[in-house]
Parts: sequence; C-alpha cells; structure tokens
Amino acid sequence: MNVSLYKQMLKVNAKGIMNYAVGSAFYMLLMIWLYPGIADHTGALDDLVQSMPQGVTNAFNLTTGFQSAESFISGEYYGLILVLILSIVCVQMSTRLMAGMVDRGSMAYLLSAPTTRSRVSGTQALVLVTALAVIMGVTTLAGFLGNAWFLSSEYAFDSGRFLQLNLIAFLLFFAVGGLTFLVSCLANDEKKALGIAGLIAFEFFSLDLLAKISTSLDWLKYATLLTLYRPGEIVGGQADIIVNAIVLLAVGLASFGLGIALFKRRDLPL
Repeated sequence: MNVSLYKQMLKVNAKGIMNYAVGSAFYMLLMIWLYPGIADHTGALDDLVQSMPQGVTNAFNLTTGFQSAESFISGEYYGLILVLILSIVCVQMSTRLMAGMVDRGSMAYLLSAPTTRSRVSGTQALVLVTALAVIMGVTTLAGFLGNAWFLSSEYAFDSGRFLQLNLIAFLLFFAVGGLTFLVSCLANDEKKALGIAGLIAFEFFSLDLLAKISTSLDWLKYATLLTLYRPGEIVGGQADIIVNAIVLLAVGLASFGLGIALFKRRDLPL
C-alpha cells in the first residue's frame, strides 16, 4: 500500500463519503423514530401486506411484517434504499479511482514516481473498501443510537440480528465494489467504465427484482449476488449467514485481486 496516496485519496473523497454516511444515518434514525407510531398498528399493516400478491411483498421485502424494529427497517431501508445508495458509491468511486485517473492522465503521473502499479491499484482498492466500511459503520452506529433514543423496552430490537444484517450488507457491496473496480481497472475511458459498472449494478438489482416478482423467473436469482442478501430472512433468523458471508467475501477478494493483477499487466495510454 502507498500510505501517502491512501491519505490523499481519502482526503479528496472525504466529503462525498461523509455525505453518504450522514445521509444513511439520518434515514436510519428517521425509520427508527417512526417505528413506535407504526408499531401500534402492526396488526392492520400485516393484514394489508398479506392481502397483496406474493410477488409484490417479496419485491419490496415486506415478508417479515412489522413485529420488530429491525424487521421494519430491513424492509423499509435495507431492502431498497441502502442498496441504491451503496450501488452508486461503488460505481462512482471505483470509476473515479482507476479509469478516471487513467483517462485524465493522473495515473501516468502517479506511476512516474518510485512505486509499482500493484501498490497504486491496491491502495485505490483499499480506499473504496474504506469508504464502504465508513458508510456501513456510521449506519450501524445510527441504528444502535436510534434504539437507545427512540425505542423503549416494549419494542423488540434484536441487536445480534441487526449486526448480521449490516455485516452481510457490507460484504455484498464489498463484492459489488470488487466487480466495479475490476471493470475500472480494465478501462481507459471514464464514461465507458462508468456505464459498464453501472450496468452491472443495475442488472443485479433488476434480475433480483424480477426473480422475486414472478415464480416463472425464479431462476434469475442465480444470476445476481443479491440472492445472498435477503434482509427479511436475516432478521428472521432464516438466512445461512456463514455461507453467504464466505461467498460474498470470496467474490470480493477475487474481483479486487484480479483487477489489481490485470492492471499490472495491461498497456496504458501515453
């Protein structure tokens, strides 16, 4: 790792990272603040959800109902909004850190210094992972603060399941970030890299949505990493946390490693 480059890249991207982290934390606190008012009507809400088509409840992560705070949060925040936020972070940052620097000529300047391509690309990968860790760390902390501030003992909040939910969310986007980083390592044009990386993230989301809506398209779940991220099943204790975590970690490590290796061997524009 190049420590100087790591510090500089974090400094350059600090504002954007903190904007996403604070925005995520704010929305988390808002969801928890709203829950006590909703908890008094969980029976009616659950009846409403049960009256909906199964595909709709699956698509919008409403299968766990509203019986606990983490169930409510998993459906209202982790099932959609957090996925969109972290997808944007992965696509934008990975493109900016690698393809963007190649496109603007900054990469050639960096490599003219006494360093190696592997150290530079490895450092950039670590910057992306750090950004994801900061956003998820702040979001997790906001959840515990919200529980302490807004929820009394009468409202169920399983801290262990909440931690598992955040761990799998981080590992999911560690894997997605690895794939978008791999794309960025192979591209010379920033806009092209942004388009391909965005297509990958959007495709994962779209295929997962289609698989949830229609039983005839259920096979599409095998083509998206989001199959390993089921917030409702995690908070309900039905997900295989260990297996899912290992697979997502392996995909992320392999993608980042392959991106670094290929960047080391490819020809760069002068």
